[in-house]
Amino acid sequence: MSTDSGEQFFTPAQVAELLSIAPDEVVALVHEGRLRGTRLGTPEVWRIERASVRDYLDDQNELSRRHALWHQSNAASLPEVWGTHTRF
Repeated sequence: MSTDSGEQFFTPAQVAELLSIAPDEVVALVHEGRLRGTRLGTPEVWRIERASVRDYLDDQNELSRRHALWHQSNAASLPEVWGTHTRF
């Protein structure tokens, strides 16, 4: 797949390959507002903004980072946080 820096739009198939999902799921992400895309040409075909894909990946990375931090905080036990000799 070509990812030439001059391309402003991807096809759903190209985005699907990048994200390891089905092209129909890419179109669903557009409908949900998680990717920006439009239907262009005659006959109309979907095109997804390149910057939108980058923004989506950044958002997914941030969600993963937050989930990992949340999981780590839940895995910490009270003795590890406060020590073993806590007075009540």
